[in-house]
Amino acid sequence: MLRRSSPEVVKVAHTVPASGRHDTPSSALTARAGVANAVGAYGERLAARYLVESGLRILDRNWRCGQGEIDIVAMDGACLVIVEVKTRRTMAFGAPVEAVTAVKAARLRRLAACWFAEHRSRAGSVADIRIDVIGVFRPSRGPVQVEHLVAVAA
Repeated sequence: MLRRSSPEVVKVAHTVPASGRHDTPSSALTARAGVANAVGAYGERLAARYLVESGLRILDRNWRCGQGEIDIVAMDGACLVIVEVKTRRTMAFGAPVEAVTAVKAARLRRLAACWFAEHRSRAGSVADIRIDVIGVFRPSRGPVQVEHLVAVAA
C-alpha cells in the first residue's frame, strides 16, 4: 500500500488544450487519445512546476529506456527523486495516486537504477534515491488539486 500525504491545492491560470471533433469512429479514438495525452502532458507540466516551486531541481523529463519511462527525475538536495505523475479529470476510477500499484512502484525502482547507471556523472553527489508520486486532479470546475506522496513504499 502506498503511503498517503495530505493533498495540496494549486490554482493555475492555463487550461488543458481542447481537441478537435471528428465524426468517424477511428478519428474519434484518435481524438480521445489526443485528449488523454494532452491531459497527461498538462499534469506533468504542472507537477514539474510544483516541484521547482518546492525547491527541487529537475534533471530530466519523460526519460525512456527499454524498461519503460520516468515522468520526472529531480534532485532534492542530495536525494535523487524519481517522480511518477498521474493525471485525472474524474474520480470515476479513484484518485490519481491510486493508479500507482506495487507493480508500478517496483518498475519505477528498476527505472531509477537504469537512469542512475546512465547518468552517474550528472548525479554524482547522490546520497539517496526515493520514489515520489504526484496525483493531479483537474475537475471540470474548480481549482486543480495536486497530491504529492513522498517516498512511497511498495
